[in-house]
Amino acid sequence: MELKEFNLQRKAGFTLVELMVTIAMIAILLMVAAPNFAEFIRNNRLVTQTNAFTTALGVARSEAINRAAQVSICKSANGTACTTANNWEQGWIIFQDTDADGTVDVGEDLIRVQNALPAGYTLRQAGSFSNWIAYTATGASAGNGGNNGFFRVCTPAADTAKSRAIQISTTGRARISIGNTVGGFTCP
Repeated sequence: MELKEFNLQRKAGFTLVELMVTIAMIAILLMVAAPNFAEFIRNNRLVTQTNAFTTALGVARSEAINRAAQVSICKSANGTACTTANNWEQGWIIFQDTDADGTVDVGEDLIRVQNALPAGYTLRQAGSFSNWIAYTATGASAGNGGNNGFFRVCTPAADTAKSRAIQISTTGRARISIGNTVGGFTCP
């Protein structure tokens, strides 16, 4: 009797057990990561909206100094005229305010337009600047109700502890803080 050699070649691939274990591990990782990823996206959008408003303040201040004239930011729903209705999350415009009244008049130079914040995000003010904020030729802030104040940017979850507060000093400097200890008001 002659012994024959068998050439057993191992086939490349996964067994059913290996595949099931891999799928189970991926499912567990997704269950842990998905809520954190959603929170990451919300926080990222909050920072983006805060930066958009802070950038608008910086642009207005810089333009006021460069133009040696008052530049204002006002709430605007349509991007062409100022409004006293609703809140800042509806959008705003930056313009050279030659008569220093906080509204866009014929012949005043429109500098920048910002559309509304994404649905659910809020931008509210406390104290001064209920409808407009202005920067003088020296870069100092001015506005309806005073020359310093606070804004608060909130997510749709309205978590004040994670919100961003923007404090504007009388010198016009904007400073961002996290949480509910600044400005003394909470998310709506």
